[in-house]
Amino acid sequence: MTMSRMIRVVRPLAAAAMLCLACTGALSATFDERVAPCLACHGEKGQSQTPQIPSLGGQPAPYLLIQLYLFREKQRAIDIMNEMTKDFTDDDLRAFSDYLAKLPAPQPPAPDNNDAARLERGKALVTQNRCNSCHNLDLTGRENIPHIADQREDYLVKTLREYKNNTRHGYEPTMAEVLAPVTDQQILDLAYYIARFR
Repeated sequence: MTMSRMIRVVRPLAAAAMLCLACTGALSATFDERVAPCLACHGEKGQSQTPQIPSLGGQPAPYLLIQLYLFREKQRAIDIMNEMTKDFTDDDLRAFSDYLAKLPAPQPPAPDNNDAARLERGKALVTQNRCNSCHNLDLTGRENIPHIADQREDYLVKTLREYKNNTRHGYEPTMAEVLAPVTDQQILDLAYYIARFR
């Protein structure tokens, strides 16, 4: 083999090797480094302090796995989540969902100034609309059904409205069907009660 031919063969291999070495730095980030952005928004102890961002502590791992998959595949379109998960492998999806599921469940706010009438209306709506059937009596969810007890109130309102108007894609139609007869005021009362569930 001539020297020029050897260079033509080796040059692409060397370039590929250098590209692999450059990528290794991104891939070698520790799990703690990779999960830090998740915790920055969703809460280090499982409870979000960020408006419109859900608390993930106490969520069932299968539910989280499905959500991460939907984000990765862009079947659920939220730009920052699509970007964060775009390079996740299936093993990453499992590792992140298992880790987040082990964070403590969110706690309800202090009961100091709760509106008793709204709590009663919300409680009645939970029973009337059978929220406690799928999400369990204690609203902690199971398998692919989310833990909703003590979730952020603003996030619950946003999510229930998205289900009602069918703008939350990537799901079966159950929630849209359940919420079809529910008014916006009832959505507000449901979210108020669920966010303060005891």
